[in-house]
Formats: sequence, structure tokens, C-alpha cells
Amino acid sequence: MTGEEKDEIRFLGTAGARFVMITQFRSSAGTVLSLHGTNILIDPGPGTLVKFASSKPKLNPAKLHAIVLTHKHLDHSNDVNVMIEAMTKGGFKHRGVLLCPNDALTDEGDAVVLNHYKGLLERIEVLKEGGTYTVGEIMINTPKRHVHGVETYGLNIGLKDEEETKVSFIADTRYFDGLENYYGGKTLVLNVAMYQRREGVDHLCVADAKKIIDVKRPRVAILTHFGMTMLRNKPWAIAKQLSEETGVEVIAARDGMRFDLDTLG
Repeated sequence: MTGEEKDEIRFLGTAGARFVMITQFRSSAGTVLSLHGTNILIDPGPGTLVKFASSKPKLNPAKLHAIVLTHKHLDHSNDVNVMIEAMTKGGFKHRGVLLCPNDALTDEGDAVVLNHYKGLLERIEVLKEGGTYTVGEIMINTPKRHVHGVETYGLNIGLKDEEETKVSFIADTRYFDGLENYYGGKTLVLNVAMYQRREGVDHLCVADAKKIIDVKRPRVAILTHFGMTMLRNKPWAIAKQLSEETGVEVIAARDGMRFDLDTLG
């Protein structure tokens, strides 16, 4: 993305849910995963293009190979069209893959991907429960539909010639029995929007994250996508407490944070 070839996760933004997004207490830009020279942008919320341009060194969107929407809510999809435009060099080079649920594409209702930009891509992959998709050197699996307001999927990501899952992203969801069994990445990224569980809200809370981490015991767990209650209770302090309680290294993501996947071997 910047001329460096590193296996890493770059958290451009760590905002979760509407109030942190609209106040920009944390950036709502997306996350970039780079693995063996393949670069994918996950959930380009508001401000993603600006973060690409303002990063030091700048990130080059023309080096993206794919954009993934775990779901179509605004904090995950707002910049998808402009990032397709940037990835395709203003539409002059048809390239790149878009992976997203069907309801992000359909014209019946609230499609978030405009028809013009669909035509600029090399291809579109529609995410489904149990689906497997290949982009460059990367294999992506969407094991289970989540419990959220719209069609939503988490991601298991590894190399296409290996069985190991290097990174799992547990996208927005209410906790449901067995959720943790679908995600076995050495690095586990969890969207933890709430400090405490709230009835009727389809997001994970800290207690949910603890349960998942306790069961799966990844090499590293990274918390992100923080709502207001998480920010008030200091994500870094929550991560430290979870590390002490579970014995697993838990990190609270920060805007702009780069996590080197090579350190895990």
C-alpha cells in the first residue's frame, strides 16, 4: 500500500455505531489487511478516502485488490463508491473485487453500491453463509450469518494454499450460542461496541468478548469498533483487564494503529 510489503492489519479508524461516527471521537474509516502482497479494505466507513490521503506515507488506493463490506450500515459502507472510484483509477482501469451481502447491491430498497460503480469492477462476489472467496493470495470464508439489523457476515482470512486461518474478524452481531466456534484465527479482531449488554441492541459487549476470547484463546485478540460507552470506560483499560482475566494478549485498537502479523510466526 505504501511501497512496503508487510503482512499487517492497519486500523484507519476504530469508531463503532452512530454516535461515535457522527462526532468523530474516533475515525470511522475502514481497516486494511495486507497479506502476501494482497491488500483488502474492510468496511470503508465515512472518512476512509481522507485517511488514505492523509496517512504518512500516503496509502495508494490503486494498490487495493478488493473491498469487503461485512454489511451495509453507514459506518461500514459510506465510502464504498468513492473507494471503488479510487481503486479503479477514476474508473479508467477496470479492476478489483467487491465482496458484500446481496442487500448492499439490490435496487429494491437501500442499495449502497451505485450501479455506475458496479461496472468499474473486475467482479462482484455476493457474500453468503458458508461461502469461500479468493482474492489474489487470500482466501476469505464467511462461516455464519450474524444477528444484526441487516445481512451481516464475519470473516475468516488466510492464504489460499494454507488451511490455517491467520485473521478472523467478528463483525457486528448480537452474541448467539456458538458464535465463537466459527472464528479460529491466530489473530482475532472483535467489534465491541458496548461496555455492557443492552437488551435489543445487536452488538457485542465486553462480557461477550471475554467469553469468546476465553473459549477460542487466539494468539492475540484486538478490540475495535468502539461505541460511546466503550470510549467512556477507556478501551485500553478494558483490554488490559481482559488480558489479566483470560491470559490472552488483548489489545485495544487505536486510529492509525498497525499490527504486524509477522510477529506471530
